[in-house]
Amino acid sequence: MICELISVGALLLGAVSSQFSPAPSSPSTFISDEGPCRIYNFGLSADCQGRQLDFVPWRQLPVTLESIDLSYNGLHVVSAADFQNFPQLRILLLQFNNITHIANEAFKNNPLLEHLNIFNNSLHEIPASPLTSLLNLKELFMSNNLYRHATLADSFSKLVRLKVLSLGGPLVMGLKKNDFQPLKNIQLQTFAIKCSSNLSYYEPGSLEVIHTKQMGFDMAIDQRPNALHHMLRDLANKTLSVIQFRNLFEFTYYMGDEDIFLNLKDIIASQLIFHRGKFNENLLKMALLNLQVTPIKWLRLQYIDFARSPTFVDSGAGSSITELSLDNLDLWYISNPDVLRFDWRFTWFKRIKQLSIQYVYFSSVPCDSWAEMEGVELLDVSNNRLSDDVLYNKRCNYKGSMPNLLTFNLSTNELTSLEDLSSLIKQFRKLEVLDLSNNKLGSAKESRHCVWTQNITRFIAHHNYFSSEAFHCLPTTVSYLDLSDCNMDQLDLTYFKKATNLKMLLLSGNKIKFIPSKWESPSLQILALDGNSFGLISKASFQHMPQLSQLRAGNNPYHCTCELHAFVQDTIAIGKVNLTDWPLNYRCYHPEPFLNTFISKYFPGKVACDIRLVIIISVATTAIVILIFVLICYIFDLPWYTKATYQIIQAKYRAHKENLAGDVGNFNYHAFISYSHSDADWVRDQLLPCLENNKNPYRLCIHERDFMPGKWIIDNIIENIESSRKVIFVLSRHFVNSEWCNYELYFAQQRAMGKTFSDVILVVKEPIDPSSLPSKYCKLKKMLSTKTYLEWPQQVNQQPFFWAQLRSVLGKPTMTREETNSIRSRNTSEQFSVVEERIPESPVYGYCTVVVKFDTLNFLNCE
Repeated sequence: MICELISVGALLLGAVSSQFSPAPSSPSTFISDEGPCRIYNFGLSADCQGRQLDFVPWRQLPVTLESIDLSYNGLHVVSAADFQNFPQLRILLLQFNNITHIANEAFKNNPLLEHLNIFNNSLHEIPASPLTSLLNLKELFMSNNLYRHATLADSFSKLVRLKVLSLGGPLVMGLKKNDFQPLKNIQLQTFAIKCSSNLSYYEPGSLEVIHTKQMGFDMAIDQRPNALHHMLRDLANKTLSVIQFRNLFEFTYYMGDEDIFLNLKDIIASQLIFHRGKFNENLLKMALLNLQVTPIKWLRLQYIDFARSPTFVDSGAGSSITELSLDNLDLWYISNPDVLRFDWRFTWFKRIKQLSIQYVYFSSVPCDSWAEMEGVELLDVSNNRLSDDVLYNKRCNYKGSMPNLLTFNLSTNELTSLEDLSSLIKQFRKLEVLDLSNNKLGSAKESRHCVWTQNITRFIAHHNYFSSEAFHCLPTTVSYLDLSDCNMDQLDLTYFKKATNLKMLLLSGNKIKFIPSKWESPSLQILALDGNSFGLISKASFQHMPQLSQLRAGNNPYHCTCELHAFVQDTIAIGKVNLTDWPLNYRCYHPEPFLNTFISKYFPGKVACDIRLVIIISVATTAIVILIFVLICYIFDLPWYTKATYQIIQAKYRAHKENLAGDVGNFNYHAFISYSHSDADWVRDQLLPCLENNKNPYRLCIHERDFMPGKWIIDNIIENIESSRKVIFVLSRHFVNSEWCNYELYFAQQRAMGKTFSDVILVVKEPIDPSSLPSKYCKLKKMLSTKTYLEWPQQVNQQPFFWAQLRSVLGKPTMTREETNSIRSRNTSEQFSVVEERIPESPVYGYCTVVVKFDTLNFLNCE
């Protein structure tokens, strides 16, 4: 607010030409930056500011221009040709050049010109002739030139649309009665006049013809203090909004006794501004005494050099300023804080409604000052470097003080203790708004015991250093809480449960790392969380805020996840909560492939985000895999293979325990014969005699004769297969259906693993179709289709060739280990033959042991 009001004052002096400069171009309206000027706004505006130009580059400018800024250059002359090509020109800025002459026809082709600024140049006379054609002119700034008088030509009477006019300069020694006669019929909004610092004369009635709302004087009356009488008299009975005096006393303090503000009582105005200049107690007292009887309700003293007068005497009778009633009193940038009690009292604050004291840097607040400000409704003491001990004096009695205070602004000071502040403010019974921004508040140590008045509804404390422990020291009656940029990394959720009236919460620019899922705030409607450090946000984050309608949460390092996507989609779809900064401020920070991607363009797959769908797919996939596995097991008879493998392992384990492992380099038998019980006759009658009963016999192993009695069948099978050089399979339909033959084939396959089955001999006793074999005979199928096998011929004349082939495959018989060690002895006192007869039809794989003594059969044991 202070900057805005200062700019209004500057406008009154004609020194605000910069605010009428063309607005900077936006990228969408930019055309060209080449040449001496920047052309933008679709060819309607030209920015030539500060380009060190000494002439107007009109040849390089488009004829469509409506605004040209040539300020801050080195122009000396404005010629007739400079602007003749711009008939649409409406704004022309020529301030801060060194223009000494303007041609009479310089603006002849610019009838639409509305704003002309030639402030702060070197013109020696008012350019009346060049301005004659500008009948649409509304704003004319031509002060701070080298005029020696301020007399306006009659042609100014034609500028009936003129609203803002500033003129004069440092060489104007005074004002004459007829200087402004051409303006008598023109209704202005703003009029500003500048004269020499050494005002030599002022003719009464010089300003009587001026009709304006805002009046500005930039003239020092050090040498002619009585001139103020005539100025104020000329403004009497005019209705003004603002009167500003700049540098009223520029070099000396007024030491006279005459009341030079006497005619102030006849002024009808809303605001009186004293900008710069020297004041002492006497001058300030004169002004205030006359203000007591005027309708002026706003007084501002800014950039004032205040000093005490050596002749001022405190009579002790009390202050003479007791009836000063103002809506606003602004004391800004005062050089001496003694101005606050210029007559050694604070009585002049008693009937002020809004008191603003900024940049005064007072170092003490006397106890009686609070009692004197009984009518103050708004107290602004921001920007004063106040510390806790300056503001709050524990020896003062604050009870009943500031009974009407509604707003207290303590921003931009050096306060550290919330506890001390609450001790002071708890006495201000009507206080509603408290501004503590830009201080050093919020430490846990200085926020232990706080008691606030129960009327505080707005608590503003941005740009402090709040810890989570300081939350319990905040007032719980607030409806508006601003804790932006307070360096917080976590929240105290218990506070929000107590703050049942909280409707608007601002937490922007902190370091909050996560949003609690149990954050309860039943009345919260507006929440700002932008610029923090959390990356996760979900629907559950705000489920305990039923009234939330506006959320600002951009500029956070978001992790683009399904949860975030679901939150955004549901929030936008339902529309209950409005994301006020969506979508430009929402970008992905993690994972790295999505860095800086707009969240609005992040679309994860439905499968990845819908847990129910993931479960369904997982269950279905698992069921299908299990079904396929079961089907494979059924097709390839995997349970049988598993069982057989288990039998091998058990047999190996038992053999290891019985230390039966033999020399792997020798064999007990030339061949192990595997056959079905149904083919036993053919084996005994045909196969065995042809191989064992010859000159070079083969030693063969068959289960009926050579299995060890009392031993597990599986152990016998495995041990004898491994003790045989070759394995002969007698294949027939009965073989395929035999459970024990299946085992023998499988064990032979395991033994031949990695040897390409060179030790396996297939004898097909009767034709077998390989495709009709069960799936568990995959190896047998492969051998029948890729390996040469022997087929038993039914014709007798072909059988000798079969036996020759079989002997060739078996190889030349060599001495076995049994023969070498004479293991088997046939010359015992009684010779026995042991036969094990397997009964495949039995569900229990047992066997019968038969003892043969010569040709008498005796059943000794059957299991």
